[in-house]
Amino acid sequence: MEGEYRLTRSYATVDVTAQVDSSAILEPFCCVMARARIGPRTRVGAHTVVGTDVQVGADCIIYHHVTLMNCQIGDRCVIHNGVAIGQDGFGFEVDSQSGQVRKKPQELYVRIGHEVEIGANTCIDRGSWRDTCIEDGVKIDNLVQIGHNVHIGANSFICGQAGVAGSTQIGRYCRFGGRSGALDHIEVGDHVDVAANSVLTRSVPARGVYAGFPAMPIRDWRMLQVALRRLGRSNRRRRTDDSAEAESSE
Repeated sequence: MEGEYRLTRSYATVDVTAQVDSSAILEPFCCVMARARIGPRTRVGAHTVVGTDVQVGADCIIYHHVTLMNCQIGDRCVIHNGVAIGQDGFGFEVDSQSGQVRKKPQELYVRIGHEVEIGANTCIDRGSWRDTCIEDGVKIDNLVQIGHNVHIGANSFICGQAGVAGSTQIGRYCRFGGRSGALDHIEVGDHVDVAANSVLTRSVPARGVYAGFPAMPIRDWRMLQVALRRLGRSNRRRRTDDSAEAESSE
């Protein structure tokens, strides 16, 4: 009966309705909840929770203290310590009549493809109007936030402390540098690179390198940096000349 658990030899807790392949390895004190499915040769780390109806494919490695909810994981994925997948996204609205803040429904899923790697303490929110989707071969670093309804194309790289706001569409073979980001509801074409500490605030076409805040084509950003340095040198010379004139007048 659903909701009844059995304790395995490794002290893992498994719901009686869960389907765990006989070749899968469950480390001590992990929990597999109702109707969850774990594929062949997958390893589930200690103190990890595989939530209700979650599906995990074959040959995956799920490390310790991971929480999987409302999601489907493909084959040959690696999920590092402390990752949280499938929790509610950040969606609220203010009621025009009462002025109260109300939570928007967050009822969809996270779909993760094959051969995806997700770094420690990264969070991926479930969808509200469409599933959050991470395509095959995507590599995500530690401490990354992926908002609800985001779609990341195949073989893209997201470096540490980056953030992708809700409902953003990222193409294939994109690369986001450390602490970079993208605002919500924009589209990023294939083969786009975003430099570290840069933020995309608008949609950009395929094949480009962007830097700065707001992010701009890197050629424009470099020209802006040169202009700012020249302006700084000009201001310093002007202040020096003014000081010299003041001293001579005395």
